[in-house]
Amino acid sequence: MQVKAPDRATAEHRTRTRTRTPAVRQARRPRGSVPRWRSRTVQGLGYAAPTAVFVAVFFLLPLLLVGQMSLSDWPLLAGDKGANAPENYTDVTDSPLFWPAVRFTLLYTVIVTVVLLGLALLLALLVQESRPGAGFFRTVYFLPGALGLASASLLFWGLYSPTTGPLSSALEKLGLVDDPVSFLGTPNSALLSTVFLVVWKFAGFYMLILLVGLQRIPHEVYEAARMDGASRGQIFRSITLPLLRPSLALSLLLCVTGSLLAFDQFFVLTKGGPDNSTVTVVQLIYREAFQRLNLGTAAALSIVVLAALLLLNAAQFRGLRRADES
Repeated sequence: MQVKAPDRATAEHRTRTRTRTPAVRQARRPRGSVPRWRSRTVQGLGYAAPTAVFVAVFFLLPLLLVGQMSLSDWPLLAGDKGANAPENYTDVTDSPLFWPAVRFTLLYTVIVTVVLLGLALLLALLVQESRPGAGFFRTVYFLPGALGLASASLLFWGLYSPTTGPLSSALEKLGLVDDPVSFLGTPNSALLSTVFLVVWKFAGFYMLILLVGLQRIPHEVYEAARMDGASRGQIFRSITLPLLRPSLALSLLLCVTGSLLAFDQFFVLTKGGPDNSTVTVVQLIYREAFQRLNLGTAAALSIVVLAALLLLNAAQFRGLRRADES
């Protein structure tokens, strides 16, 4: 039995039908309808718009205003008196307190970062296992972080007081000292007392960050290392630290940035004393703006601090990226 091939007229009819099909479908699309990709784009812009407006209003516009202030003669009570660039920046570097404040801020940052992250890592290692009492100690270590920094500073100011504070009287009763101890009376003691406050308050917070990183490390990796005969020190150096690098990087970034911007603790405890030995860079900005009433110089110093933080954070990210690639 032979199948008869379609004639030429039938083939042309089918071709015309296929050609008209997209046009028919396009004609059936309702007028005013929006393509799906375009509607998704509009929807995404709608979701992102509130955040973009918030960033523009509360970050970009103030940053532009600070930049304008840094290039202008701008007394606090008189307003903009015109441009004076770059006088504000030269006044900042010529200030007798600028370089001592920079050195002290860097010293404080190094001490706090080393002590705080070291203690936080130790606490995280102690409470990472699911053993009786681990949850209790996690809560106890984290509780100081619930206090505001200004409130904690005021609390320690009372503890450090040589006349009414309990620490000095306790040392006298124990016979360790003969006279009341002034914990904030010398530059070194004021620095160490402030470091102790900051470590007490933030150790639990950084412990929590590192604890999350530790719990993400698979137990199978540790078991395989123990089966190969690795010691605890080798496991810590070769497994824990490399796999904990993201959490350590986040902690390092937060700790360094927060230490460079230190203000509350020194403002409450020492007021920059004794003899301006504990003046930080942010305290210097405060003094320029609200004691010397010079917003132009304060804004210039703020721009300098912002540029230094951006460079430092960029260097940290670059170093961590190189370490990950290697």
